[in-house]
Amino acid sequence: MTTATTTVPGGTAAAGSGPAFDTAAAWTLNPKVALRPEPFGALLYHFGTRKLSFLKNLTVVDLVRSLAEHPSADAALQSAGITDADRPLYLQALSALAESGMIIEGDTSGVNP
Repeated sequence: MTTATTTVPGGTAAAGSGPAFDTAAAWTLNPKVALRPEPFGALLYHFGTRKLSFLKNLTVVDLVRSLAEHPSADAALQSAGITDADRPLYLQALSALAESGMIIEGDTSGVNP
């Protein structure tokens, strides 16, 4: 499965809502977030909010890690070989990560288009 789930102290009501996910924008892992590889995928821990997220497959882990290397989320998805059929699942995962602050819009000044 391609999901990213988030556990927040205080439940989902404490999670709030972040900015809408823009696939044309550059994204990167929030510098306040640690990504720890696990056999099932990875754990993400946000040191600012104490939120915990689970990435449940290695493809989404690689996608999240590569976001900063691409000028947009669209480019990262294409580079990862995500098919049109699978794209909605990965966009859902990236949207959940953006809403929880695990990934943030990034700076594209050092990225080759």
